[in-house]
Amino acid sequence: MQPRRVVVTGLGALTPIGNTLPDFWEGLLSGTSGAAPITYFDASKFKTQFACEVKDFNPQDHFDRKEVRKMDRFTQFAMVATDEAIADAGLNVDQIDKDRVGVIWGAGIGGLETFQNEMLNFAAGDGTPRFNPFFIPKMIADIAPGMISIKYGFAGPNFATVSACASSANALIDALNYIRFGYADIMVSGGSEACVTIAGVGGFNALHALSTRNDTPETASRPFDKTRDGFVLGEGAGTLILEEYEHAKARGAKIYAEVLGGGLSADAHHMTAPHPEGAGAIKVMRNCLRDAQLKPENVDAINMHGTSTPLGDVAETLAVKEVFGEHAYNININSTKSMTGHLLGAAGAVEAIASVMAIQHDVVPPTINFTTPDENIDAELNFTFGTPQKRTVNVALSNTFGFGGHNACVVFGKIH
Repeated sequence: MQPRRVVVTGLGALTPIGNTLPDFWEGLLSGTSGAAPITYFDASKFKTQFACEVKDFNPQDHFDRKEVRKMDRFTQFAMVATDEAIADAGLNVDQIDKDRVGVIWGAGIGGLETFQNEMLNFAAGDGTPRFNPFFIPKMIADIAPGMISIKYGFAGPNFATVSACASSANALIDALNYIRFGYADIMVSGGSEACVTIAGVGGFNALHALSTRNDTPETASRPFDKTRDGFVLGEGAGTLILEEYEHAKARGAKIYAEVLGGGLSADAHHMTAPHPEGAGAIKVMRNCLRDAQLKPENVDAINMHGTSTPLGDVAETLAVKEVFGEHAYNININSTKSMTGHLLGAAGAVEAIASVMAIQHDVVPPTINFTTPDENIDAELNFTFGTPQKRTVNVALSNTFGFGGHNACVVFGKIH
């Protein structure tokens, strides 16, 4: 069968630089850093004492007290971002076939805070097992799509994808294909993560993965800069409403962009380090372009994985040069992680939203905090340093790579 066209009709964002889609986009364009000292717990004894937390989020502004007790923060984030996306899409849930609407969601870890707190409470007790009855359902990664479907009655395909930092890009690709091949007409897809916790910061510190620039956290996420020393942990959620093109047209929906394709690959190399020559990144971008039936010269912008790690930024840049050749120098490359930090399982969705908005507004957000060129990174490439750049963006690519060597790439285009 001929694959059906898939478009984006709604967006929702809850991020360290804005709690709504308009605020998130404004934060990107203004080059705002979401990094600041950690407020959720006393981090004074940790090697890293800052993160990109979601600001001014009170769950009781969105849920009643009983609901709050049943949901880890990563699920709360998912629900809030999805509420915005569904409203943005103009979806009247009573006028659509809910059996043809599904939810595919990404989370790299899920309810880490819930797991941590239950273990701390048990360890502080007398050994008697007293656990919250919601411990398990609050913790599991698939509870977020489950809760979204329960709230709205969406009875189509429903599951979670877990591939570390590629999780929500994986979710988007699965959602794309479920619509393409006729299993659904609308898919709610995205990702959420809430790992700014004792266990999250402690665990990533033990891996030596995080920046320790405690004196100036707002400058700590500095992709492609020679002085980068690790990523900045972030949190939040992003939701995209994907819809079959004719279905969207029939209900008069606004259309942000078309989802042209997606690619997947594995580094098959190392638990946490990227392939040094970017082999998996090369494969995933080529797979994505092939799936979308695009040539390298069709791409105008790439939102890089760009985590600000010593190895990752070099490998990804090498991969871009290999895939795009001379055209690489015509592409606006950027890393929105320089502002949001690394949202782990939510990164793919939030960065996909940034790519869609770049297409919508013909402007590429900046990569902030660059000061010192790295001799291992080609300075002739356009990394969109410092300020946003206006240009026609017909096609935008978004890269996400995860621990375990998981790679996912999604490409969006202007609707024609």
